[in-house]
Amino acid sequence: MRAFITGASGWIGTAVTDELIANGHQVIGLARSDASAASLEGKGAEVLRGDLDDLDALRTGSQRADAVIHLANKHDWSDQAGTNRTERAAVQTIGDTLVGTGKPFLVAAGVAGLTPGRPATEADPNPSHGPDAPRGGTENLALEFAEHGVVPVSLRFAPSVHGAGDHGFVKIIADADRRAGSAAYIGDGEHRWAAVHVRDAARAVRLGLEQATPGLVLHIVAEEGVPTKAIAEAIGGADGLPVESIDPAAAQEHFGFMGMFFGMDLSASSTRTQEVLGWTPTGPTLVEDIASGGYAA
Repeated sequence: MRAFITGASGWIGTAVTDELIANGHQVIGLARSDASAASLEGKGAEVLRGDLDDLDALRTGSQRADAVIHLANKHDWSDQAGTNRTERAAVQTIGDTLVGTGKPFLVAAGVAGLTPGRPATEADPNPSHGPDAPRGGTENLALEFAEHGVVPVSLRFAPSVHGAGDHGFVKIIADADRRAGSAAYIGDGEHRWAAVHVRDAARAVRLGLEQATPGLVLHIVAEEGVPTKAIAEAIGGADGLPVESIDPAAAQEHFGFMGMFFGMDLSASSTRTQEVLGWTPTGPTLVEDIASGGYAA
């Protein structure tokens, strides 16, 4: 297939681009910079210049491809409302372009906040609806296009998609620990985070593309829940930092905006996803990646 990928040069998108090309698919990658364009061209991908605000580019890429994989997000924590509006406009534009085509439309989402108190499953609905919801309510928006001749698939990623070069949540936590001089966990450290290695995540996305059915919900999760205390201990061991528990009231001072997330239970199961796709994660665990120095200074 010829897949149009937004975020094709990002952390997950780079791995997905490599995975698709290695398995005989073609990629059109949305690139907003010369560096991103050069990277994609070097991999053998076709480049379409633009960004999430360029709705004409999103229409063009969607029209020229057999499928769309939407991975990009601004992640502007200083303007979350604006980020959500941009995300919703992008998904609406792509979905409208694909109406009646029968093309797969894979959309990045997350497992965070689905089912506080227990691991989320693929059967759990996303409570986020409307433009003011997290990510602009785009998971539910995309799934609605199943009624309009599109094949939407939700890609619910673990909060940690880890590996060498990851600059996501765990990197932010490790950087905050180094600034503070200690590797911290909040309270008893029993909050659990789902995790998946980036190569396993890319393989799951490729299988989801190849086996897309309307309304399919996939959990891109290898480890159901890694205790945050174990994450802190791994960071402390890798960086030679003391490990300590901090009060929830001190979390924002230590971690910045990540303080609101590190004290949450973000666990999820991928049992159904593994059965449906025939997908078995084989990559290193999150703690193994941290302990090997993947997040060290």
